[in-house]
Amino acid sequence: MKMSQIPLRTLREAPAEAVIASHQLMMRADLIRKLGNGLYTYMPLGFRSLQKLQRIIREELDASGALEFKPTVIVPGDIWKESGRWESFGPQMLKAQNRQQQDMVVSPTAEEAYTAIMRQGLTSYKQLPINCYQINTKYRDEIRPRYGVMRGREFIMMDGYSLHTDDASLDETYQAYAKAYLRIFSRLGLKVIPVKADTGAMGGSGSEEFMVESPVGDDTLILCPKCGYAANVEKAACAPDAAVDNDGKPQVKTDLPIEDVATPNVFSIEDMEKFFGCTPKLFIKALLYRVINSTLDLSKAPHCAGLKSRQEGSVTFYPLSYVCVLIRADLDVNEAKLAGLLKASEVVLADAEEVLKIAGAPHGFVGPVTVQAPIVQDLSVNDMHDAIAGSGKEGYHIKHVEPGRDFTAWLNADVRTVKPGDTCPACGGTFYATKGNELGHIFKLGRKYTDSMGVSYLDVNGKAAVPTMGCYGIGVDRVLASVIEGSHDDKGIIWPMSVAPFQVAVVPIKYKDTMKEAADRLYAGLKAAGIDVLLDDRDERPGVKFNDMDLIGFPIRITVGDKNLPNVEVKLRSAAEAELVPLDQAVEKVSAMVKSAIAELDK
Repeated sequence: MKMSQIPLRTLREAPAEAVIASHQLMMRADLIRKLGNGLYTYMPLGFRSLQKLQRIIREELDASGALEFKPTVIVPGDIWKESGRWESFGPQMLKAQNRQQQDMVVSPTAEEAYTAIMRQGLTSYKQLPINCYQINTKYRDEIRPRYGVMRGREFIMMDGYSLHTDDASLDETYQAYAKAYLRIFSRLGLKVIPVKADTGAMGGSGSEEFMVESPVGDDTLILCPKCGYAANVEKAACAPDAAVDNDGKPQVKTDLPIEDVATPNVFSIEDMEKFFGCTPKLFIKALLYRVINSTLDLSKAPHCAGLKSRQEGSVTFYPLSYVCVLIRADLDVNEAKLAGLLKASEVVLADAEEVLKIAGAPHGFVGPVTVQAPIVQDLSVNDMHDAIAGSGKEGYHIKHVEPGRDFTAWLNADVRTVKPGDTCPACGGTFYATKGNELGHIFKLGRKYTDSMGVSYLDVNGKAAVPTMGCYGIGVDRVLASVIEGSHDDKGIIWPMSVAPFQVAVVPIKYKDTMKEAADRLYAGLKAAGIDVLLDDRDERPGVKFNDMDLIGFPIRITVGDKNLPNVEVKLRSAAEAELVPLDQAVEKVSAMVKSAIAELDK
């Protein structure tokens, strides 16, 4: 292709809203243009890189045994009502009605669509497993889209889905996707960290994220340098650390009864430390949470007798409920773990009015003994004794509190946030943290969707059975942006050979006379050799051309100038200096450079 054919508008400065490198450079290099808030158009150069990325994804998934299919982007709302996610998915889902007033959804994800499609005609175990993927447009109405295509409202996802007769078959496909992901990211020059992850609104029994370290990452990764344990902070677990007294000794059980202590103007944990003169490891922190759309059975939970439930398809959920979370005061509640435990779409701290109504006292004085809500007790409270807690009366705390004697937990689970310095549960090493961006995610969904949407088949014994399901996603736009985040300098992008818009740019100082003849000869020769080559035939100053080449980031630039002919300059974008190469050897040499770079990525 010739540069004059491309509608190119490079920018010297990035738009003010672009605060991360990939967003700035994609806008400046005219790879994308903004159409609306969180809505970006891929321009021709950007679209070429996007297509190459999609080709790599297809090649690796096809090789793994997955088959591509193409569902619609607009899907019936009825299938979301069947699964129970019509309300519980939340306001990110864009809903509409057609002219027949039928509820429709602009797909934010495709579990429901896949399940509805594949249950058609499924009758026998002989048809399983079914393993299909799509590369398709999605839409999520992000409350705060940012970072360009890294977190836009409309985006492109590769999402694969599989149906199986048993967990062993599911695990085989799950591992095949994991290996394919590692191959995909390796071919892009990306070093990813597979980490244990929270299943979130997707549900299921387990999941793994493929993260790339990034200072602008949305996720916090907890890592162990000793054994390689890696988990998203939303999922990370640590070895228990003993609750100790002021002398650092394990807390000792007391037979003393609860005693009220007047604590005027004592509200925070810091206030309590000063007032009681002791370590926060002796305090039980009680936090009241509002729980949205919980599908957990709350019918027998304490203080939930009159709780209103709703039905969507075969799924029963509670639009609104409350829990009181107890945790040792030096720790923080992990809201992702809590939402997963309660099978809720969201958990948020209750507001002041709700706290007063349910706990009988304002925040800071909520007490485990008097609170009128089910108690979720973090494991850190299990070995606490002779503790101090809120009394349920404003201006008072209580001491000599014994968990299990003075109150009973409804659920006892790990809901703490792991932090750097905590101990690895696998090897006893010390955790550290880093920021990361999620590029891919694989889930073992189990029977969450096949159960709720009535999918069944006849097993080997002729009996009705429900298939188990897997889900596998890659954020295509996010991956492309992450390549740029990890490979750029102050001049612009440094593309890996695999996804560069063009592998080689031929740049004549002036596109005329002997320079034009040499440039055309190189261009034709490289095309014939199967190299993806661009010829900059624009009538621009050399400085403009060179700046554009560095900004856009073509891996190899061949400069054709009168002063050097019959030699040409060959320069790697990542190198400081160019190399003079005879014109009649340039095609062979550059072709070998391209193929060597591709082979290195394909290892």
